[in-house]
Amino acid sequence: MDKIQQLADYIERSSSIVATTGAGISVAGGGVTYGQMLFSNRSGRRRRGSDEGSFLPTYLETMFSYQPSFAHYALADLEAEGKLTGIITTNVDCMHTIAGSKNVAEIQGSLQVNCCAKCGRHYEGYEIWKQDELPRCEVCGGEILPWPLYSHIGLWEADVKKARRWIADADLILVIGTRGNYGDVYWSNRNRNAAIVQINPGRTGFDGVANLNIRQGSDEVFQSLKKLRAGNG
Repeated sequence: MDKIQQLADYIERSSSIVATTGAGISVAGGGVTYGQMLFSNRSGRRRRGSDEGSFLPTYLETMFSYQPSFAHYALADLEAEGKLTGIITTNVDCMHTIAGSKNVAEIQGSLQVNCCAKCGRHYEGYEIWKQDELPRCEVCGGEILPWPLYSHIGLWEADVKKARRWIADADLILVIGTRGNYGDVYWSNRNRNAAIVQINPGRTGFDGVANLNIRQGSDEVFQSLKKLRAGNG
């Protein structure tokens, strides 16, 4: 509990918190990441690009069969308190949005950013995927693909810009369930005076820069934090 108390103290002293999240926060909720579905089959071998389309129905079925984790909801609560400025994530599953977070920078895009492979018409919102059949373009009937698929997991520049701006102004950075800084796309823009708290059961590339490393799963940490803050209140 000493480290949870330290985390609570950091949060109370901070006025602009930014969270950066990866696969760990979604896996905690029972989900399968898009990277796992796209790049690996059950034997662990990498899939070829020509097989990418076949992964989408399976991924979507898996994605919408689970809900946001406790940690997803906890971050949404911190935003509602006015403590959390935004979330930077490499996840494409929209779970932060589903949990109620408003300010989310999905730097690899997500199932909220979609495009017709035939005519290029754009479609926004993850709801388009919540149907029995894969969606088709209402204009030309072409196949609609999510940004991570049609961009070959490229960067969503609009959200990269938000991520860089938020992390430059942050006085506390929460690193949750991610193992690295994704090629330094946004990390070098961070406020060098910001405190860094990492929440991850395993060792990562953030170990050496974090002011506090909490070696637990994100749900466990945020459940303990909620009880502690409620008791202090």
